[in-house]
Amino acid sequence: MSTRTFRITVRGAFDALTDAQRAALLAEAAEHDVLRAAFTPEGTLTYDIAARPAFVFRFSAAGEKEEDILEATERAEEAAKTWLTERGYGFKQLRSTAEDLSQAPLGKRQRRAARTAGA
Repeated sequence: MSTRTFRITVRGAFDALTDAQRAALLAEAAEHDVLRAAFTPEGTLTYDIAARPAFVFRFSAAGEKEEDILEATERAEEAAKTWLTERGYGFKQLRSTAEDLSQAPLGKRQRRAARTAGA
């Protein structure tokens, strides 16, 4: 059985931040810039608190069955909640999307390579 790679995105919004929490997030904003975004097993957080209170966590996970994506999504949501809760950040509107990369459509280069290999 082959290993499947999953990409999980957990989105939400900070809620009821204190002035000190907002200042802390602003101070660490460069570390959480969208240009540093990556899907990682431990998760990558991005936000732009100066523009809006939204945040995005990006996680990668692996599984052997299609159904494993559900457990991976639950783990990602729990990891995001834990990160926020441990730092005392309130949050709301938490929602997740997940993608099984083995089911993703091929890009233009991948289609061309597949045609070349089959010819």
